[in-house]
Parts: sequence; structure tokens; C-alpha cells
Amino acid sequence: MQAAFLVAPEGTEQVELTQPWQAVTKANGTPRLISTAAGKVQAFHHLDKADTFPVDLTVDEATEADFDGLVLPGGVANPDALRLDRRAVALVRSFFDAGKPVAAICHAPWTLIEAEVVRGRTLTSWPSLRTDLRNAGATWVDEQVKICTAGPNTLITSRKPADLHAFCEAFLAEFSH
Repeated sequence: MQAAFLVAPEGTEQVELTQPWQAVTKANGTPRLISTAAGKVQAFHHLDKADTFPVDLTVDEATEADFDGLVLPGGVANPDALRLDRRAVALVRSFFDAGKPVAAICHAPWTLIEAEVVRGRTLTSWPSLRTDLRNAGATWVDEQVKICTAGPNTLITSRKPADLHAFCEAFLAEFSH
């Protein structure tokens, strides 16, 4: 299993990157870190700087054809930066167009809204995104993990770091198909 992890150069919530990354590795999969710039990404513990992680590919080098699924970690700044980068948004949309599963946690659905892939879908997220998702045509639910198959692909969403165990189990099951 090849899993793409898309993050901005700065602002991803570290645990929402590292725990799913470790889950992919433990399942004998290969995670790859993709960002909008080469080098390293700066992760955060909420608002405090945490560790840095090396980028494997930029959005210009990555293609959905090389992966079984896409993971979008959260953090407030991370998806906000990604949704302003047309190349990142296009990469996200390409996973939907190819019918490949996508997993997004916490604030990551902001990037999905920008990619215009949430209309008619049912998602969960950090509660502050509820209105944004509804305005984009999605149904928002307050659940630990939501698996939505209404659309060209399976979309797995979760609310927060406390949901990571269920989130990882759900996306690993989908990515392994």
C-alpha cells in the first residue's frame, strides 16, 4: 500500500501526521510526504512548533497514479495554506477524479471544500468547520469517524486527535482494497 500524505510547509498538527504515518508503516505500507515546497515541513503541537519532517515529493512531482490513497492531516494553518495553492488543490481533486480513497482529519476538510469535492457527501471535522462544510453542500455529522461512499470514491473523515485510532483503522481498511 502506497499512501500519500499532503501537508503545507508549515502548520500541520504533528500527531495527525505521525500517528497515521506509523499506522501505514505498521501495516507494511509505504507513506510518502508531499508538500508544496521541497525540503522539510514544520509540524506543530497545536500552536507550538514541534518537529520537522523531510519532504519526499512536491505537489509538482506527485501524481495520484502512484498511490492507493491520500491522507490529509489537520492543524489550523496547514489546510488553510493548502487551499490557497492551486497545485495542492488539483492534486487533492485528482484522487477524487481517479476514484481513490481520501482521508481527512480535523481542519483538513477546508482543502476538500476548495477542491469542490464535498457537495452531496457526509463528513465530520473539527466543529468549527461545520458551517463551511454545510455551505459547500455537505452534510456535517459529529461522529468519531465518518466513512462516506456517496461519490466517486470513499471519503474518510474524523474530528480531532482523540479520534486518531478509529481514523487510522478506517482509512487503512479502505486503502488496502
